[in-house]
Amino acid sequence: MLKAFSLTDVGRKRQLNEDFVCAKTEQVGKLPNFFVVADGMGGHKAGDRASKETVELMLDSLKTDPSENVKDSLGDALTAANLKVWQDASGSAELEGMGTTVVAASILENKLCAMNVGDSRLYLITDGKIRQITVDHSLVEEMVRKGVLARERARNHPKKNIITRAVGVGPVVEPDFFEVELKAGDKVLMCSDGLSNMLEDGELLTIVDSVGDLEEKTKLLVDAANEKGGKDNISVILIEILAE
Repeated sequence: MLKAFSLTDVGRKRQLNEDFVCAKTEQVGKLPNFFVVADGMGGHKAGDRASKETVELMLDSLKTDPSENVKDSLGDALTAANLKVWQDASGSAELEGMGTTVVAASILENKLCAMNVGDSRLYLITDGKIRQITVDHSLVEEMVRKGVLARERARNHPKKNIITRAVGVGPVVEPDFFEVELKAGDKVLMCSDGLSNMLEDGELLTIVDSVGDLEEKTKLLVDAANEKGGKDNISVILIEILAE
């Protein structure tokens, strides 16, 4: 069993919220639940459209997907959404270049299956510790992995926002998948970089492990990101694993 709360906020610097969030604790097709954060990019309202369209197309795919395998279902949904968004962008000068990050997950009993493209993240909070499960598809993350940039310098690097993979920028997309064992009391945090760029992991942990319900903690996360400057749209899904 689980409970969840989601929130998206335009932040303090942007005029338009290009993030799109979906948190369904009820069954979607063969999946027992479905959670996704998409952070759109592109000129005019293209980023807004890319994130919203991607999530809606994924939902449509999941509702009719016959697979009993969570990873296959998520992958098929993303493939279908990516192709349609790319076709739309390719056929319109106004939408050219639009795309979106995606971090998606479904939880079956005590196992989480997560998938990501781009730099929206999924964290696991367990036993008083926080761990980033997904790996950013970004230029800076590649530099860190190659050893040419120290992890502590990555956070404020001028090329921090350059992502190396996104949904809708080509006919094929390559997500990464992760599986994590969960236990009662664990919490899962999914977010756009409007949160993770504003708050250190320790600050995220302090808020998520504080006293209060999921709604209060989610609002505290968004408020804290805004207090630090709110430089981007801020989207959060917070999930708590309950005892059976």
